[in-house]
Amino acid sequence: MFEFDQFVIGASSLISTHDDHGGREMPDLKTAIARFGADAKAKLSNPGATGEREDQLRAPLERLFADLAELCGFKREWLAAVGESSLSTLKTRPDYAITVRNVLIGFVEVKAPGKGADPRRFKGHDKEQWEKLQSLPNLLYTDGNSFSLWQDGELVGSVVELQGDIETSGAKLAAPLELVARFDKFLRWEPIPPKSAAELANVSARLCRLLRDEVTEQLAEKSPALTDERDQVGRQFGSVAVTLFRVYTELNRTRRLGIGLAFLYS
Repeated sequence: MFEFDQFVIGASSLISTHDDHGGREMPDLKTAIARFGADAKAKLSNPGATGEREDQLRAPLERLFADLAELCGFKREWLAAVGESSLSTLKTRPDYAITVRNVLIGFVEVKAPGKGADPRRFKGHDKEQWEKLQSLPNLLYTDGNSFSLWQDGELVGSVVELQGDIETSGAKLAAPLELVARFDKFLRWEPIPPKSAAELANVSARLCRLLRDEVTEQLAEKSPALTDERDQVGRQFGSVAVTLFRVYTELNRTRRLGIGLAFLYS
């Protein structure tokens, strides 16, 4: 499950540059993207590859994220890309939760090469998924060929397009410097405290809605954490899930903000 509570933790302690690379030469963008292109092409063209095409981007992307983090002034070991379930299993969960120094700072959604990274153009399942994921405060989309950053459902800057094709270019793949700038903004995201009761209610309702969708899918998948009554953690989580359902329902039902907030904190 997402650790949404970590989003309220100040991220100022994460913003730190470094000069120590442990005697190892720091990668430049050209080298990092060339390696990403070569790794991705090898994975995608391998006759033994099974599953969804976006599954083959996992390892190359994880290495690229570490390289980009270092280019942004972070130690590569500070960043961890925590993979969720199989990319094709659940409809709501982003593919990665990204932590920096063990603090959750955002999520990454991976699409098959060729789908693009502008979810506003998606159709069918991908469109439905975007309608849920846009509730997240810091989300990166990529199909390997392009990258886009979304904060609170709004596009930051523009979609960054790589030069070449992830499936065929290999080490000739290139990227504009804008990619580093976009990833830097993603890593340095900080929560913005709600300025009013109305903003607090809006943020709470959006996150509760996403949590509701995830809990529903976990129940459909018969997740042991929710369905095994012998599991004490599962029972406790089930109680939290019920509370989240109640909060979401009440916040959407009431038209009086005072009532909604009173219920939220009851």
